Amino acid sequence: MLRFFLILFGILFAIFTQDAQAAPLIPSVNIEVGEAETPDEVATTMQMFALLTIISFAPGILMMTTSFVRIVVVIGFLRNALSTQNVPPNQVVISLALFLTFYIMSPYWNQANEQGIQPYLAGEISQEEAIDNVVYPIREFMFKQTREADLALFVNLSESERPESQEDVSTFVLIPAFVISELKTGFQLGFMIYIPFIVIDMIVASTLMSMGMMMLPPVMISLPFKILLFVMVDGWHLLIQSLITSFK
Repeated sequence: MLRFFLILFGILFAIFTQDAQAAPLIPSVNIEVGEAETPDEVATTMQMFALLTIISFAPGILMMTTSFVRIVVVIGFLRNALSTQNVPPNQVVISLALFLTFYIMSPYWNQANEQGIQPYLAGEISQEEAIDNVVYPIREFMFKQTREADLALFVNLSESERPESQEDVSTFVLIPAFVISELKTGFQLGFMIYIPFIVIDMIVASTLMSMGMMMLPPVMISLPFKILLFVMVDGWHLLIQSLITSFK
């Protein structure tokens, strides 16, 4: 068997080496740093720096302006309620939250692409109009999920004038209000998830106490029963369905 794998590896290595030699060379990319001679070149340079800055903040923007926070918080509560430690692992939780975020946010992102990015690439609208059209559907999503009390908190802390409409609310005020609203909603859903598993823990702990088995950890006995309950009620289906419908 080892000889077979060695022969197979040699054949694949020879094929890939031959293809690499026959393939054209990869073109090099050169970045030059020089002096800006016109105001337009200075503006272009500043736009490039701004773009690189925004890209560096892209993960934070993705998490703080989408459904990612609520999903991660709820799944974290579920994992703690089941007492499964690191099962599912963090990589699975983050990946699941990301793909659910893409699913939930796809209508808003498609609207931003159709109304902002594509018309700008076609030269139909200016850059400022494109930015407004891209941000508008994201703001609409955040307004739907943000509580008025949380929004009023940050409006008052910013010491700005009382907004008369949603258009008057700054995005920098809306984002933190949206985040704390998502955290509150996630904790509320987490509390509802905890209730049935706490009942199982209480029943198991009371049973062990009545039997005099005080040295046996109740979690060791209740864990399989909680997993069995979660599987029998198709817990993942109910959890994901509740998460997605909570954003409607």
